[in-house]
Formats: sequence, C-alpha cells, structure tokens
Amino acid sequence: MTADAAHLAARAIAARHGLSGELVRFGAGSVPVLAVGEGHVLKLFPLDEAAHWQTERAVLEAVEGRLPVPTPALFAAYVHEGWRYVLMGRLHGQPLDEVWGGLPAEAREDLMRQVGEMLSALHAVPITGLEASDWGAFVAAQRAGCVARQAQYKLTSPWLQQVEPFLEQVNLPGPAAQVLLHTEVMHAHLLVAPSGSGWRLSGLFDFEPAMVGDPEYDLASVGVFVSCGDPALFARVLDGMGMPAAARAGLARRVMAWMLLHRYSRLTWYLERLPPPPEVRTLEALATHWLG
Repeated sequence: MTADAAHLAARAIAARHGLSGELVRFGAGSVPVLAVGEGHVLKLFPLDEAAHWQTERAVLEAVEGRLPVPTPALFAAYVHEGWRYVLMGRLHGQPLDEVWGGLPAEAREDLMRQVGEMLSALHAVPITGLEASDWGAFVAAQRAGCVARQAQYKLTSPWLQQVEPFLEQVNLPGPAAQVLLHTEVMHAHLLVAPSGSGWRLSGLFDFEPAMVGDPEYDLASVGVFVSCGDPALFARVLDGMGMPAAARAGLARRVMAWMLLHRYSRLTWYLERLPPPPEVRTLEALATHWLG
C-alpha cells in the first residue's frame, strides 16, 4: 500500500483510540511505523503479515517490566480495514547508531556491558504462551540453503567456497533450553540517553522478528551491528551476560556459524560494513578478527 494509505489508516486508528497528536513517520523499517504525538507509536502490518503482528504483540506483553532497558508498553493490537496494527508507548532517547561515532571508548564499553545485561534478562523471560519453534528443523533448513543464499547475495571467492567446510567443522549442539530471542539486536533498535558522565540504554524495540531458540543465535547480530567487529567490545557484552570463561571456548566459531545461518544473513554486507585486513582470508580468521 502507498504511504498516503498508511497515513490515512494511522489517522483513523489514532482517532479510534482518542489520540490527536501529530503523525510523524519514522524513516526506517520494513512496515510503516509512525509516532503519534510524544506518547505513542503505531506500527502497521499488512493483513497477510499476521505472524509478525502476532509476534510483536505477544513479545511486547512478555517483556514488559522484565528487562533493565525500557521496552514499548502495549496499548492495543487490532485490525483496521487493510491493516493489522500495534499501538504502543513511545520510547525516548537517541538511536545508538546516530551517536556511536562520537562516543568515547569508556562509554562504548559501558554500553556493551549494558547490552549484555539486557540480553541476559531477555533470555530469562518466561516463554510460556509464546509460540515455540521447531529449532532443529529451522537450523536444518538454514543449513541446507546456506550456500545458495550467500551466493544469491553475491558472496564470491574466496569466501563462498569456505562456507560448507566451515559449517561442517563447527559443532552447534542443540540448546540446553530454548529462550526468547530478539534476533536483530543492533544499534538501530537501541536508544540511549546521557546519564551522569556516561550513557545508558533507554530503549529496545522492534520485536516482530523475535523467536524462541538457542541464546547464542542472538550474538550473531550483536557481533556485527552492536560491537561492530571489535572483539574487546564483544567481550564486554559477554561480561554483561555473565558468561563464564569456560562457556566462551569455541564461541567465536559458533557465532560465525550463526552469522552464516541467520535467516537474514548477508555475509557480503557484513564484509562491506566491517572490512577485514588483507591477511584475514578464512572464516576461521574472520571469526577471531571480529569476535576474539
């Protein structure tokens, strides 16, 4: 549907809920998301995206008040004409991707610790009432189509021919327990605010791609889009999660495997975003370079 259609629907939905604030559409996102005044955000889903709509609604309910970082409060989730929608509270702060370049090293390290604490709390949220996935079937399907997907996204030599052998060598045991995953923890989905002499996380949002599965899967997006290929910052995330040294053995290789198997994986994009030095020519070396 057109932007005008989304705006008209948003105006009607806002009126339905007694809201009259200015509508301002956020620029990013796969579906229309609009601020409704200073207090609310409206997310619109086409009718055929019922699964994403249901996931957003269910996870917002599940995480409310359970994380050390604010998440949007859920006010309503209904259908209006050609749209499903979620009306939620508006978080406040600056997108982390907008301020990251100007942050001093100590602020980045502290924010990484906070991200780790947030992930630990997220993974402890009860999953009762959330739709469980057949994790084994999901991983098998991702594994079977991995090389073709990476080739589709223009991954070429010397990387493409390494994908299959690398995955064969990495042991991805099934998780001891499946947990709630955000799956796309990244700067663009985190808000921050000044706090004393430093910064604090002031919001986590965008739960439509959430799922239930192996907690290490969440580290795939973190390694590229949060710690940004810096192994020292990635280690601060693990510190915040309370991950002991014994659990980190082989972790970089496993997270690299999840980077390849992630349902939105595009290794070409990652390499463009975080170009390795010329001497890093293998996936094994890349895992060490980005993750330690």
